[in-house]
Amino acid sequence: MADSTGLQFVSPYAFEAMQKVDVVRLAALSDPELRLLLPCLVRMALCAPADQSQSWAQDKKLILRLLSGVEAVNSIVALLSVDFHALEQDARKEQQLRHKAGGSNGESILVSQLQHGLTLEFEHSDPLRRLRLTLSELLAIMNKVADSNGEFFLKSSELFESPVYLEEVADVLCILQAELPSLLPIVDVAEALLHVRNGDWFLCLLVANVPDSFNEVCRGLIKNGERQDEESVGGRRRTEALRQLCQMNPSQALNIRAMVVEECHLPGLGVALTLDYKPDTADEAVSPLVSYVSGLLLGTNSKVRTWFSMFIRNGQQRKRESSSVLWQMRRQLLLELVAILPRSRSTHVPNDGDMEEEGSSGYSGLREEHVVKASALLRLYCALMGIAGLRPTDEEAEQLLQLMTSRPPATPAGVRFVSLSFCKLLAFPTLVSTPEQEQLMVMWLSWMIKEEEYFESAAGVSASFGEMLLLVAMYFHSNQLSSIIDLVCSTLGMKIAIKPSSLSKMKTIFTQEIFTEQVVTAHAVRVAVTNNLSANITGFLPIHCIYQLLRSRAFTKHKVSIKDWIYRQLCETTTPIHSQLIPLIDAYINSILTPASKANPEATNQPITEQEILNVFLSSAGHGDSSRGGRQRYSITTQLLVLYYILSYEESLLASTKQLALMQRKPKSYSAALMDQIPIKYLVTQAQGLQQEFGVIPGLHSALLRLLATNYPHLCLVEDWVCEEEVTGTLPLLRRMMLPSNTCRYTQSQLHQAFQKLPSSSPRLMRILEHLTLLSPGDLIPYAEALTASTALLLEPAVPRRILQTLNKLWMGLNTVMPRRLWVMTVNALQPSAKLLRQQKYTQNDLMVDPLIVLRCDQRVYRCPPLMDIVLHMLNGYLLASKAYLQCHLKETADFDRQSQTVSNLGVPGQPDTPEVTREELKNALLAAQDSAAVQILLEVCLPTSEEQQLGATTESLLRSIRGSMPGKSKQGSLGPRARGGVGDAEPEGGLLSDLREVQCLICCLLHQMFIADPNIAKLVHFQGYPQALLPLTVAGIPSIHICLDFIPELLAQPQLEKQIFAIQLLSYLCTQYALPKSLSVARLAISVMGTLLTVLTRAKRFSFFMPTLPCLVAFCQAFPPLYDDVAALLVQVGQVCASDVATKARDIDPLIAREYSLNLGDIVTVSDFIKIFFFRLHHSSVHTLALKSLGSPRQFHENFFHVLE
Repeated sequence: MADSTGLQFVSPYAFEAMQKVDVVRLAALSDPELRLLLPCLVRMALCAPADQSQSWAQDKKLILRLLSGVEAVNSIVALLSVDFHALEQDARKEQQLRHKAGGSNGESILVSQLQHGLTLEFEHSDPLRRLRLTLSELLAIMNKVADSNGEFFLKSSELFESPVYLEEVADVLCILQAELPSLLPIVDVAEALLHVRNGDWFLCLLVANVPDSFNEVCRGLIKNGERQDEESVGGRRRTEALRQLCQMNPSQALNIRAMVVEECHLPGLGVALTLDYKPDTADEAVSPLVSYVSGLLLGTNSKVRTWFSMFIRNGQQRKRESSSVLWQMRRQLLLELVAILPRSRSTHVPNDGDMEEEGSSGYSGLREEHVVKASALLRLYCALMGIAGLRPTDEEAEQLLQLMTSRPPATPAGVRFVSLSFCKLLAFPTLVSTPEQEQLMVMWLSWMIKEEEYFESAAGVSASFGEMLLLVAMYFHSNQLSSIIDLVCSTLGMKIAIKPSSLSKMKTIFTQEIFTEQVVTAHAVRVAVTNNLSANITGFLPIHCIYQLLRSRAFTKHKVSIKDWIYRQLCETTTPIHSQLIPLIDAYINSILTPASKANPEATNQPITEQEILNVFLSSAGHGDSSRGGRQRYSITTQLLVLYYILSYEESLLASTKQLALMQRKPKSYSAALMDQIPIKYLVTQAQGLQQEFGVIPGLHSALLRLLATNYPHLCLVEDWVCEEEVTGTLPLLRRMMLPSNTCRYTQSQLHQAFQKLPSSSPRLMRILEHLTLLSPGDLIPYAEALTASTALLLEPAVPRRILQTLNKLWMGLNTVMPRRLWVMTVNALQPSAKLLRQQKYTQNDLMVDPLIVLRCDQRVYRCPPLMDIVLHMLNGYLLASKAYLQCHLKETADFDRQSQTVSNLGVPGQPDTPEVTREELKNALLAAQDSAAVQILLEVCLPTSEEQQLGATTESLLRSIRGSMPGKSKQGSLGPRARGGVGDAEPEGGLLSDLREVQCLICCLLHQMFIADPNIAKLVHFQGYPQALLPLTVAGIPSIHICLDFIPELLAQPQLEKQIFAIQLLSYLCTQYALPKSLSVARLAISVMGTLLTVLTRAKRFSFFMPTLPCLVAFCQAFPPLYDDVAALLVQVGQVCASDVATKARDIDPLIAREYSLNLGDIVTVSDFIKIFFFRLHHSSVHTLALKSLGSPRQFHENFFHVLE
């Protein structure tokens, strides 16, 4: 507002005195300064105060003494003597009149017809008329503002423009607002004053006389302000007025600036206030202007960022004006930039001699205290140019280039400055426009390459700008311009729109002058690995460069070995794992298996050697005593990463066999001997325990589990995970915490001696084993060999059951950390004594090729439930391992065999291409035979021996016990499941808890899991058949056996009579156990098949078929009473066939069955006995009533039946 130039504004000193009512400071004001504050002081002296204290009374006297010598006080006192109530009523009437007239300047109640101009009327008027004149003019302006709908106008008012009467008008204005606050809200008055000349001066006087209204007035003006203040005259006047207010009260300037940002109005005001702000303590690091503008453009509020960016863009469209806030800001930033530039900086490019003489010629780089400020300025200019669209002038571009190519000291801040400068050059290559500037940039980049190692060592940082140079060079060589843009944005910390085409000049410089691809690869290998690499180390590291070179296959193209560098970096890792390590390993594996080009299939990297891998795991917990008593040489992170490398390498090798066969390449696979020495399960358990630290890398533990499930499924058994929870859960942890540190520790030799002296040493052995249960699985590893080697000694009689159970518990704990070694040791320890004499030791490979070796153990194991549990666990694991082994073997050899066969069959027409299908079928057949053989062996184990049969242990006892425990079916006086001793039907010699019963339950549990995992096994086993005596056991003990209902119809359709008999017998037990609608339909089918076979079987086979199957009809009818009619009809039909055989005197019955019985009575008596038994059981069954209704009494039916036979 140039119209108020020359007027005296209220000083900050005076405003603070008014704000605090500091009478002493007010007395020190000059007369011109005091004149501006008279309205408030006069009212303060004349009005009755609310403060009745003695101190205020003294201050009031001082104010009166201060005012006594001022002539203008009399006129203000006269103004206060007016009847303001009547004045307010007239003013409101005039407002109503103006509202009815539509805002036109017609008649006025406040002011009658003016005889002269407004200024002359004001001069000649009494105080009341002066108040009326000013009030009428002010109301007119306020009404026009309200009706303007936000459009700015400048009201020409003689009253507010005459320099002679400005002070008197200001007095009147302040008195009116103070006495009529409801009619003249101060915010509305302030808004109206912006539309008259000298409005900012009037506004400052008004606020100075009402100092408490400062924030209210400022917030109101900002809320009503424009989003872009420099776009209009009104916006610039509003900004200037607020700027004057903040100069009057500088302590509130930052608060007003915060209001500007909050409302997103008047961006120029925020910049102007920052330019005006003078902090009490100067911050040498970053200026307030840089901090403020950087916060707006780089903050998280996108609305603020867009609002300020629009201010920059719009401000550039107008011609350069010195009064523009934007140009003032740019000039200030440029001054700050020039102030920190090193001396002797110019576009002069020194020659080589100049470079050598730099140290002695007085050339100075960027000063250390200016580095942080220079970095902040660079980021600010990046934000202004990249986000706000600032187009730098030639002068700005020149000075920016000088700053970017300056050489900072070797400090962490200096490394950061060089990185920012380099990224700014990439983001805005237009800053380099002349050949001299381009040569300067090349020299600076060469200096960066030369000084990178020194900076890294002197600054003490792991991430230096050398890695970024290498990374950018690699991206340029592989034409990954989008990756360069992402890298630049990440380093600068802002999202900038960079066109890939703008990087063409930089690409040429990098790829042809500075970093050729061969130079890049050779330099990358020599870069030192990052010590203790973890996710806590940020920035761009050598690993980023190596990763990109691996992806672009630069190492293989130029025959540079990278294996040693990767191995050293993997060995220098710690937790939490760096996010680039897993992608690096994947890229390295790909470069080993996939050649860089088809023309050169040998252009691949070398894999890590087995000895190097073995060195990493020699000190791990899976190798006994080497992990105890000393610090591990390699961290758990290194071991996990190398484990991931091996598993991923093997999986990728199998997946690439077809491509490798076509290229006649067969990379070496890691040997089984090496894999046996790696504690895979222990490491995965450790990874799970440290999963919180590995969270930086999403899914390392899950990736290891995925690889295990593919290559080592026997290490991912669900029961093992459940057992791990029991071993590593809360209760075991509490028990180990309660274990005293000075407790007696037993050695392996003591444990071995206790085993050898069994059974006399049972108490001592029990104490040792109980102590071992308190140890963690990792601490149990040294005792593994002693525990397994003496397992066979526990098969001797008189060994307490508690020792066996404790050994089982310890074995399961060891199984969580070293399952494969433990299984091999256990299998060898449980061999029969004859084999032990021959010293036949099985290996891991032997057991995977033939899992049934596990069952070739000492026969006594089959009646030792704790050891049988261990054997079944190993059998299940090796069956899964065998499947994975055969699948892997098939993939390894199939493609190469087919490739060689294709070559050998060239020129032979009509050669069938079927070996692949045949190999797959053979593998599946082998696995099926293997599984079914294991099931058949286990079922055979369930059969009682001759001694057990003499003791009364039969397989039907399990079914009886289950049925007996059903609700409503238990007999009076029956014993519980733990009953010992004989009452009635109770089992002799141990009841339900015999060793045989426990082994049967363990086997049934395993068979249940196998049937669920692969229902085809259940189908194959039942098509093969097994002893009928085992049917009660399998049906009652294997819950998943109900799936047999799906294929019993197919089994009934088999031509072999034995399979049909087995199917009907199996169905009878299934109907009793699972009385389902599906069972009913299959039972109907079985009865129908029996009826059909009755008519087609020869007399020789009829007796052998119906005698074992007719008792099954009892089970059908007991389970499904609606089958009585069909069964009765079948029995009548059987009786008629028997009668016809007797009538024809046919004597072709099997002599072995008939024996000494006569022909005419044999069939009849046998069938008659069955029918008697059949109806006797029906008579005593729960469905007796239904049977009587459908068939009559059993006796009556029996008599009728024999009447038919006669």
